[in-house]
Amino acid sequence: MTHPFTASILDVLEKHFGDSAKTVFELSPLIGYINQKTRSANRGSKSRSSFANLYALYVLIEDYLNHGFDKKPRYGEYEGADFSPLLKRMRELPFGQKLQNHALNNRANEEFHKYYPEDARRPILRKVDLQKYWINESLLYVTISGTKHNIARAVQDIIQAYVETKRQSFEQFIKDCEVLKKASETRDESLIAFIRSLIAPERDARVFEIVSYSLLRSFYAEDVVFIGTTAQSVRPENLRLYKTGRTNANDGGIDFVMKPLGRFFQVTETLDVKKYFLDIDKIERYPISFVVKTGMSVADIKAHLEAGAREQYAVEAVVKKYMESIEEVINVPVLLTIFDRVVKSGHVHDVLDEIIRWSKVEFNYMETNGTDAGSVADDDEDE
Repeated sequence: MTHPFTASILDVLEKHFGDSAKTVFELSPLIGYINQKTRSANRGSKSRSSFANLYALYVLIEDYLNHGFDKKPRYGEYEGADFSPLLKRMRELPFGQKLQNHALNNRANEEFHKYYPEDARRPILRKVDLQKYWINESLLYVTISGTKHNIARAVQDIIQAYVETKRQSFEQFIKDCEVLKKASETRDESLIAFIRSLIAPERDARVFEIVSYSLLRSFYAEDVVFIGTTAQSVRPENLRLYKTGRTNANDGGIDFVMKPLGRFFQVTETLDVKKYFLDIDKIERYPISFVVKTGMSVADIKAHLEAGAREQYAVEAVVKKYMESIEEVINVPVLLTIFDRVVKSGHVHDVLDEIIRWSKVEFNYMETNGTDAGSVADDDEDE
């Protein structure tokens, strides 16, 4: 498979291996896997980035090179790298501050196996009881015409090139947002068109979640409920939507929470029935609304979920309970309708402010003065 960043991979390989670059690319499963993981590099900041698994490989290869094992064939005698320094190093890398242990422990290996099911090797080796880790050295060698080539430094350079490409595209996205933020009200049409372009099924899951939150936050803020513990204490209160953390976080299936009604929202890009029911089970079948990154109609989504529930559970009472747990389904057309209402209410700039704020938080963007653009709990980046 080739994509725009493949050319950059081949450029790096050519610097290291000259005329053998294409052969190395074709023969190396590890580079093939990295090629799969870097598809988003040239699609701009709105395209899903893949840092966790790549960084797990990067820090192990860095440890391998720092000990000079590309020059001396004694890696099999190495006692292994400790877990804590590896994770610390991953978090020091660009966009890596919030990464967790999943990539080191199993996720990178599982995904590699998905792309190369016939290859029994796994890129990351570990001894669980000792918390020791190694890169699978056999994947760092490519043999061409009887000559073994070590690709460790090339892999390191490829990952660095990918990260730099993503950094540049993200910074451009933030600059575009800031320019629109500073535009006068007479240029609101450009801002409206820009935000509408982000509400689309083909957009990155992270940006979609951020935009969804920003829209729904402004939309529900217009609504008022009357609440109190006694008849005398009843008072009006605006609905407030809260984001529970970073996107794709390990938060039990809750992306947004609404106060004071206690509504739960989960953003998803899948139509996998099991995923919906897993989210429902996580919160003991408490009512939950799903924001779905699809143009499929709400009626069709519900019909699809109900059909899946019948196939999976068969018992009518169980199917009914699951379906009753789905409080609302919000798809892309519904979000666009909500956006139109937000525009009419005059809050489009508030939406952009939230998009900028949470985009900076999501990508651990540092302002030019060196301070964090935002702060949230240390959540997972699940890929």
